[in-house]
Amino acid sequence: MDNRPIGVFDSGLGGLTVLREIIKEVPNENIIFFGDTARFPYGPRQLSEVRRFAISIADFLYNQNVKLLVIACNTATASALPDIQARFKIPILGVIEPGARSAAAATDAKRIGVIATRGTVESKAYDNAIKNIDDKIKLFSMAAPLLVEYVEEGILEGDLLNKAICDYLKPLFKENIDVLILGCTHFPLIENNIKDCCDGGVKVISSAIETSRDVKNILTKFNIENDGKSKSQRIFYETGSISKFFSVGRMFLGEKIKEVIKIDLGI
Repeated sequence: MDNRPIGVFDSGLGGLTVLREIIKEVPNENIIFFGDTARFPYGPRQLSEVRRFAISIADFLYNQNVKLLVIACNTATASALPDIQARFKIPILGVIEPGARSAAAATDAKRIGVIATRGTVESKAYDNAIKNIDDKIKLFSMAAPLLVEYVEEGILEGDLLNKAICDYLKPLFKENIDVLILGCTHFPLIENNIKDCCDGGVKVISSAIETSRDVKNILTKFNIENDGKSKSQRIFYETGSISKFFSVGRMFLGEKIKEVIKIDLGI
């Protein structure tokens, strides 16, 4: 048994959708969540810059004595996962491989679409992950930066959002995909809107659920589960000066966030 916390981080608040699923799977675990809200969004940035941000955050969380680290950001996973895994001797997960694995298992047509940030699409991280699983599957990607902005602003419904979703998905539908990966942790918040645009003909995959299952399996495999003898603690850090954790964050996580600690990593 191991009562050290799990570390989870994202560029903004989207990673709270991953945290929500982790809490469902392992409710007894202590968790530290880090949102790099001062430098959000990561999607339009150069991957080398995102890598530098992600490694700095991973260093911080490692120094908080976490036992497991989850990179709850597709762009950060694409840019920095191998570097961070090589840097520390603790289990480290990203969100791309779990989502790709689930999508590959779900497709019959072997034609998968993904909507993500520009950085994730340009990294070809999903292309590589899918190819490693089944090189007969064809992947079609679409950057959807406006959807990230809408979700971060708490715009989770309305005609403008729905039109943007359908406009992004139309080119993917023309490729006859039968599975769609939500390649950004913000997108589960508008998953129902996305499904409405898919009209039931396409299976929608959220990497958050698959990632949370991997977290549980790793805790069991390495025998580092929390003993559950005391109430689990959740600590939230952010880098931004104007917090959205208390408003938008509650929608993402599904429970009230009482305190957020501001920190400057000096990047």
